[in-house]
Amino acid sequence: MKSIPTISHPRSGKSKAIAPKRPLRVYDESFVPTDDYRVSMPDMQNAASSAIQGANVPILKVGISNFRLPLKYITEAGDTLLLETSVTGTVSLEANHKGINMSRIMRVFYEFEDRIFTPDRLHEVLKAYKEQLQAQRAQLKLTFSYPILKSSLRSGLAGWQYYTVAYEGRLDARDRFRKYIHFDFIYSSACPCSLELSEHAREERNIYGIPHSQRSTARISIEIAEGEHLSLEALQRHCIEALKTETQVMVKREDEQAFAELNGAYSKFVEDAARLIYEQLEADTRIIDFQVACAHLESLHSHDAVAVINKGVPGGFTGHVDDFKALIR
Repeated sequence: MKSIPTISHPRSGKSKAIAPKRPLRVYDESFVPTDDYRVSMPDMQNAASSAIQGANVPILKVGISNFRLPLKYITEAGDTLLLETSVTGTVSLEANHKGINMSRIMRVFYEFEDRIFTPDRLHEVLKAYKEQLQAQRAQLKLTFSYPILKSSLRSGLAGWQYYTVAYEGRLDARDRFRKYIHFDFIYSSACPCSLELSEHAREERNIYGIPHSQRSTARISIEIAEGEHLSLEALQRHCIEALKTETQVMVKREDEQAFAELNGAYSKFVEDAARLIYEQLEADTRIIDFQVACAHLESLHSHDAVAVINKGVPGGFTGHVDDFKALIR
């Protein structure tokens, strides 16, 4: 403990404490820290005196979420897109370690900011995380909105459809790298039951009825095989081939009529949607594991219809979905 400075009175010889100077309440724009000054600054994460609070156990993931910056992505045609990206970077923390330098998660990532990002690029960043933060495991997820030009069904117009996408990478304690893509596909689902009941009313009683349809979402999560690449455009085509009824961008009357015909030709329950996408993904040898979560925002009911399906690879996707509400757009 530091002693309190005192001063002796010249006549009485009695001592009294010197009141400490109050710190200046100013921001010193001219101050430039020296190397010695930086060394003198307290480091609470690494100081020997910093005791661990709570149980001294490992932490599975620690880091920062949703730091944003523009990153480059390449399209299937070879064009480069600059897209706002939300980044979540985490590492593992062993017992007996107080914590990590949080800002280093961001600083390390910024060393790669000028690169073009693919799922494979995450491997480089994760290796740097493990080295610079002295971690056993590291995880990284990039979330962004990806544009694909979509043609109208009959009018010849075109407009940009945006897809919520995430690239995810994991590097384990044995330096085994796994890469994933998460892709949200928005489509229309016309209810087969409602369709048949409407037709029954027309045929039996000459009563006009409108089958109900709803905006629906399929969230596709895939693990890509080592050495393989799968473009987002290819993943979009898998979804279109499976479900047919993707929502439209630019629409004239002939397009709206065509969309009604598509919904009539490809009506589907939520169970059908999940199995149709399964069929497409299962046939692509570049995909070694996958999971599909579908949600139909019911127009008949005040609740939603949901389904989850996966490939069933040991140690792979488990079918767990945190929040189906996140699928409703």
